[in-house]
Amino acid sequence: MAATSPPPTLTAERILEATEEVLRRHGPAKATVVDVARALGVSHGTVYRHFRTKAALREAVTKRWLDRTSAALSGIVAEDRAAEDRLRAWLAALFEAKRRKAGDDPELFATYMVLVDENGPAVAGHIADLTGQLTRIIADGTASGTFTVSDPAAAARVVFQATGRFHDPGYAREWERPEADGDFASLVDLLVRGLR
Repeated sequence: MAATSPPPTLTAERILEATEEVLRRHGPAKATVVDVARALGVSHGTVYRHFRTKAALREAVTKRWLDRTSAALSGIVAEDRAAEDRLRAWLAALFEAKRRKAGDDPELFATYMVLVDENGPAVAGHIADLTGQLTRIIADGTASGTFTVSDPAAAARVVFQATGRFHDPGYAREWERPEADGDFASLVDLLVRGLR
């Protein structure tokens, strides 16, 4: 008789991975905690021990999705190069990350559009993180004399808002238009000139 290995430990991360797959398969309107539990081979009560409500589970999935972008961008913030170069690279990486998410997995992207609308705290935290990263880059540019702004945090909020067309999921359909890259480059040039 062959020995069976114990089942893998159920972690919050495993639950989130399964939830993402269930959302991809069923969509946000039909996906349930029972579906997630079934995918994991556990009872729905086991899932609820990690996430107290369906809303908490959906918020955690949304936050996980948004955090992937934040983590990738934080590497650019920490790079040892000129603030203007980092700003341009950061904005381009944000645009590309959002465009890739929309294009690579349109079903999951549509699901996350619904979840993002439901999860104000997760979205607000994501925006605060992103504008904080921009603030650091702009503050570094101000300290080096590249940028001449009196309030880097206010400037970061303006840059984030001004570039919204290239990262707000509501504009996803426009990201594949032939002129999108040229429009993006022109906007970034204009913003950098304004910061100088």
